[in-house]
Amino acid sequence: MLLSFLLLLLALLSLGLALFTVFRVPVWVNWRLALLAGEFGWCLSVVPLLVGWIAWSRLPADSAILGPVPAMSGLAVGLLVLPVARGWWIGQRLKPALTRAFGAAPPQLASSPGPVQTHEYAPGRTLDFYPVRRDDGRPAPCVIMVHGGGWDAGDRTQLTGFNRRLARMGYAVAAISYRLAPKHPWPAQREDALAAVVWLKSHAGELGIDPARLVLAGRSAGGQIAAAVGYLGDPAIRGVVALYALHDMRFAWSVSREDDALNSRKLMQQFLGGAPEGREEIYDTASGQLLVAPGRTPPTLLAHGTIDTLVWVRHSRRLAARLAEAEVPHLLLEIPWTTHACELTDWGPAGRLIHRGLAHFLAAVTK
Repeated sequence: MLLSFLLLLLALLSLGLALFTVFRVPVWVNWRLALLAGEFGWCLSVVPLLVGWIAWSRLPADSAILGPVPAMSGLAVGLLVLPVARGWWIGQRLKPALTRAFGAAPPQLASSPGPVQTHEYAPGRTLDFYPVRRDDGRPAPCVIMVHGGGWDAGDRTQLTGFNRRLARMGYAVAAISYRLAPKHPWPAQREDALAAVVWLKSHAGELGIDPARLVLAGRSAGGQIAAAVGYLGDPAIRGVVALYALHDMRFAWSVSREDDALNSRKLMQQFLGGAPEGREEIYDTASGQLLVAPGRTPPTLLAHGTIDTLVWVRHSRRLAARLAEAEVPHLLLEIPWTTHACELTDWGPAGRLIHRGLAHFLAAVTK
């Protein structure tokens, strides 16, 4: 009897987790469960598979409790492995879409990453530099990585694995720490990112990078900063990458609530100094979407999970629509089963898609 109840409980828990590959997580549930289901569900599917098999073998003895378990377990297995199948389907169409948006990507050159260096790019502000030595002997393009964290947390060490993968692909990486809210509201973050760009250009020779081939990239809050800085018109910025970010801050305020998963109104008040009333210019200068201009805005790669609870996909869709209107080369990679932080590994289905898209984008815009 105890085993039967345990099997029923495991089937219910597995199915509940699996549903997060299809439905947005409620605000009272930890959003990381959706990340677990979407990116690692194919590994976890072994649990409901075993539960269903054991329950099926015991059905004649205890059908009253175990009757629904095989069906629930089978549904859970199907939902947990569904992202892999959907990822394959999207992946088959990804390269043609990238080529249409940004052109063909040249072959990746062999490169040798060096040890990470820490530099002060402005008084009290540091960056971690991931150097590379390319086999063709040319200076490397440099990706300026802007961390996330709701503008009040995080630092340059947030994405070390991601940065090392980029270095192995032949791109130097400068992962910056910037001043945080609420002590330092916007435009402090813009000033820091611009200072990092100036420092990298002035030290390009000793760093072995090409000062005319820079890409700004960020996730969440970092994606907002990357777009708001990358769209200012510097021709050295060859591209912008923004993963699940906000791009129109007045619109973001209008749809935010204090009881959402992030308490986003509090975060925005800290970051922008208060509500939009009387701060319209501050809100607008932090809005990359409002800075888009034909002939000036660099190519842009966006990626967003359509069931992201923290930052809804509508924010990336609105930026993509504005980029299309201005005829700026861009691609929005929508991933139906995933949420925030889905790029952390390149062996989950969403992470693999994002890394494939990023590899093509960087090669195409920095060639």
